[in-house]
Amino acid sequence: MLKKLVKTITIFSILWLGQAQASVAISAVRIWPAQDYTRITIESSKAIRYKQFTIKNPERLVIDLDQVDINDILNSISTKIASDDPYIKSLRVGRFKPGVVRLVLDLKTDIKPQLFNLKPVAEYGHRLVIDIFPAQPVDPIIALLQSAGVTIHTPEPVTANMPDLAASAAPDKNIPENTGPTTANTTPSTPPENIQQPYGPPDKGKRILIVAIDAGHGGEDPGARGRRGSHEKHITLSIARKLKAQIDDTPGMRGVLIREGDYFLPLDVRVNKARNARADLFVSIHADAFVKPHARGSSVFALSESGATSTTARWLAKKENEADLIGGVNIAAKDPYLARTLLDLSQTATISDSMKLAKHVLGEIGDINTLHRGKVEQAGFAVLKSPDIPSILVETAFISNPAEEAKLNDSSYQEKMAFAILSGIKRYFSSNPALSKQKFAQND
Repeated sequence: MLKKLVKTITIFSILWLGQAQASVAISAVRIWPAQDYTRITIESSKAIRYKQFTIKNPERLVIDLDQVDINDILNSISTKIASDDPYIKSLRVGRFKPGVVRLVLDLKTDIKPQLFNLKPVAEYGHRLVIDIFPAQPVDPIIALLQSAGVTIHTPEPVTANMPDLAASAAPDKNIPENTGPTTANTTPSTPPENIQQPYGPPDKGKRILIVAIDAGHGGEDPGARGRRGSHEKHITLSIARKLKAQIDDTPGMRGVLIREGDYFLPLDVRVNKARNARADLFVSIHADAFVKPHARGSSVFALSESGATSTTARWLAKKENEADLIGGVNIAAKDPYLARTLLDLSQTATISDSMKLAKHVLGEIGDINTLHRGKVEQAGFAVLKSPDIPSILVETAFISNPAEEAKLNDSSYQEKMAFAILSGIKRYFSSNPALSKQKFAQND
């Protein structure tokens, strides 16, 4: 009798453990389409085991998820595909066989996917990340410069180290088809009225001066949050668009947006995109938070070869450098050469130019907002580590301060902030001509 009871308990235990192993619950799905790439994230209670392969004619990506429960959240993923997604036509979900859920992505073009798992961090649980890169990357920054008549030599694409994919079996024909809604683009605002034009043309030479404008955070990485629900990633993109519009209206200058929409870019990719564009300057825009809600004022930062100049600077640098952990980076696909470049802090000349630029920008910003400190600060911000481009990080205001959060959401303040940054840039160029930098081939 006892043996029979033990056997029964053992059988029930095995069944219970099997059921427990099968219950990988999906808690959220998010899709971030962009010209650079489309990212899909599937958030779950446990790490998801998966297999992937592609099918030709027509182009499809098939992903099999092991021991995942189909719930309403996972089913909703098919409705999140926008009709203007550059790479995905539609997405279907279905039970392929016991214990396996199959996702089928119907594609618009040939792709090179990256799939990887992320461990829980910040507010996120386990995440399976599906990055859909084009097989032949088209850099929107390079295309923009070429449209302006600037001849450039394009470096190796950022998405070079992709995993090999296995080809095989067809998808389950019983999985239903579905497409998603259309998304609209936001156009930049016009420059503010009743503001005098900044200092005269910075460069009378033939070469166009390029300013890379980096809107901090994006996509899976929302950045800091205000008490009224504002997200740093939206505010930084809005100011970046306004700054680009004002730069483009300036003779002899052109702005290029590192991030053009609500999607995540790793810190090293931001630096690499600026270098690909042969930028003369790099300006990273932020609206951070601090542990104390009364912290206020604008700041301008440059890279430090040693330690941070203040506790606040050190804290902000650490927080900004954690963006890759939150946004989600595929560590296995990192370019080792670029990684070594980013770790190289022996760039005294570039830091010196960055300090000059930062002082000019800080002086202009001081006319429209209180300064957090009356001088340029320095810290080890990863996004400022380009060895050959003067780079600054502008904290436009503290989103954690309710009064400054209201300012940051005000279009007029955003325009004035953009104008102040542009005025500082022009002051820098007026005393530091960039004519000697032969960035572009004129007769190739």
